Parts: sequence; C-alpha cells; structure tokens
Amino acid sequence: MSLTGAAAELLVRLTERHGPLMFHQSGGCCDGSSPMCYPEGEFRIGASDVHLGDLRVGGLERPVPVWMSKAQFAYWRHTHLTIDVVPGRGGGFSVEAPEGVRFLIRSRLLTEEELSALERCEEG
Repeated sequence: MSLTGAAAELLVRLTERHGPLMFHQSGGCCDGSSPMCYPEGEFRIGASDVHLGDLRVGGLERPVPVWMSKAQFAYWRHTHLTIDVVPGRGGGFSVEAPEGVRFLIRSRLLTEEELSALERCEEG
C-alpha cells in the first residue's frame, strides 16, 4: 500500500484541520472505489474489517491507518493499492469533500516477488 505525493500533502492539511485521520474502503456501490477519510474514531471498525496497514506521512506525528471491509479485501487481496487524490467531489462524509477533490484507490496486481512475500507472511 502506498500514497501519492499529492494525497500525502492533502492528508497533512486535513490533519491540521481535523486531527488524526483514518481511511476505510468499503465495498459499497456509490463510492466503492473511493476510500473514505474520517477523523480517527468517527468511523467504527468492526469484526468485518481488515487493517491493511498504516501510512506514514512526513509532517504527521501519527501514521494514518487504512481499513477495508473483509468482503472487499477478498477481491483486492492480490493487488498493490495506492491512495491518490483527483479533482471532483466524492462521498459527502469523507473529510476532503469540501476541498473539491476526492481520494481514489489505484491498484495493480502484485508482482511474483510480492505474492511470495505475502504467502510467507500468511504461513508464518
């Protein structure tokens, strides 16, 4: 999982305004490919969510955790995900919406090396 420079810059600005943030990627219909960004603690994570990892962003004291619904993870588990930002309005509940931009997930299939590393992690 990674983050583009533009998305990192936006996260720094949004964190200054809203405090620590987190992402959640659901399998919903409308903005299903858009990760929703919330102030940490304002979206309840449950047993049906998978913690994908934490994004470390220069200029932020705390990493930004990224979560995904288990159902969505089943489809995307063999992909490398990059969070980017593009012009336009996405989900109204995501903190970037008033900025006139939206976060977006870009994905690519994992390489053979990345797949091998993933399998080793799952075995051990």
